[in-house]
Amino acid sequence: MLKGLFGAFLLLFSTLTANANSKSLTYEVVADGFDSAWALVEVRPGEWLISERPGRLIYVKNGEKTQVELELPDLFANAQAGLFDLVLAPDYERTGWIYFSYACGTQAANSTCVKRGRLNPGHDALIEIEPIFVNAYAKAGAAHYGGRMTWLADDTLILTLGDAFDLREQAQNLDSYLGKIVRMNADGSVPADNPFTHKQAPLIYSYGHRNVQGIVYDRQRDILWQHEHGPKGGDELNQIIAGANYGWPMTSYGIDYTGAYVTPFQTLPGVQAPLYQWTPSLAPADMALHNGDLWVAHLAGKRLQRFVWTTDSSEPSWQLANDVLVDYARFRAVASGSDGALYALTDRADGQLLRLELF
Repeated sequence: MLKGLFGAFLLLFSTLTANANSKSLTYEVVADGFDSAWALVEVRPGEWLISERPGRLIYVKNGEKTQVELELPDLFANAQAGLFDLVLAPDYERTGWIYFSYACGTQAANSTCVKRGRLNPGHDALIEIEPIFVNAYAKAGAAHYGGRMTWLADDTLILTLGDAFDLREQAQNLDSYLGKIVRMNADGSVPADNPFTHKQAPLIYSYGHRNVQGIVYDRQRDILWQHEHGPKGGDELNQIIAGANYGWPMTSYGIDYTGAYVTPFQTLPGVQAPLYQWTPSLAPADMALHNGDLWVAHLAGKRLQRFVWTTDSSEPSWQLANDVLVDYARFRAVASGSDGALYALTDRADGQLLRLELF
């Protein structure tokens, strides 16, 4: 395994917290050779299931990789489309359910779907696959799917859904699932206390999102944290509140890729303002809570960022502490391991699963 010790030259500390939050880092490559790895989940201590966007599942144990057979005839894999996130059911030890999200359909008509299945005893096939959710709004193209998932304390499933890029106005339409965060029961049914059960899209939990790529439930604080891609600039970190509007495309700190304004407004009454925003964009791709800190993986920014919880101000919030592995690679996913280490996936043709320890 490759190992490296990174000192100050690979840790870029924020000017506010450099002295208080400096950390040294060691890392090792657990496994490599992944093709566009997208998500990772620890199914047993030290054993990981990893999704690759083209449609493959890989089981990693003791650094060895085993391809997991996955029958998914409706998978659409092109550009941003493909196999996405993986989460274990809250009762995984009893039921064995693994939930996965993916792009389903064709180039002309596709959307985000969720299914669940179980690993066979040999860990080389996902079996008993059954559908949980399909976004009924089928659109053309291959962009902005969202696809990240997490569980709330009541064992309801949270799923993020992108705005499909060309249909951004739908993010404000409460009869469409585009540009939304949705909440469902474990079987895909509608929770009775969802905020918009009277609408044609009753699973909506929050709206006004562009392309949410990170979602995590904070059990300690009973808060749902999220980040999403802005256009050119204006990536956001948010606290998600049921029924709230997060503004897109009415508000944004970014501009269109053409240089034109998407909107003249960064904030508006009735719209939740971001807790933190990245301009220029770093393209946050995933996040995880680890040892009390919030870790964010970045694609364009090619780094991991650590945020620490601060109570110094009148409103407690996340404060950027330091950047880790700057310019090492595009980082697609990050997770907290049962062994106390942080794990990360790099996004490239020969992607790596990294194990990181901080001191």
